[in-house]
Amino acid sequence: MELKQLLDFIELEDKRLQKTYNYPDEQKRILARTVKVTEELGELSSEILASNSLQRKHKIDSHTKEKLHEEVADVLITTLLLAKSLNVDVEKELEEKIDKIHKRHAETE
Repeated sequence: MELKQLLDFIELEDKRLQKTYNYPDEQKRILARTVKVTEELGELSSEILASNSLQRKHKIDSHTKEKLHEEVADVLITTLLLAKSLNVDVEKELEEKIDKIHKRHAETE
């Protein structure tokens, strides 16, 4: 999947979620999406713990690699939805961040 396709999906999902939840203002949407990122990150953390046998037995027993991968995708999607609410130009910010990381490593290599 290309980044453009992912961002197009985020646009569509944002519209769907606005219809579904109809938050009275943008602040509440941002707050809700921030909490949702935290929730999804918690679920990912739980799957990581289970994958390393550091979770309760019933969670270890129900853990699968597929669940772990799904949780990674959930974190990415909810983070991109939050970025949309915050008017972040994701493509631009990623390019700038990657460039900054390359420069940092170029100084130490």
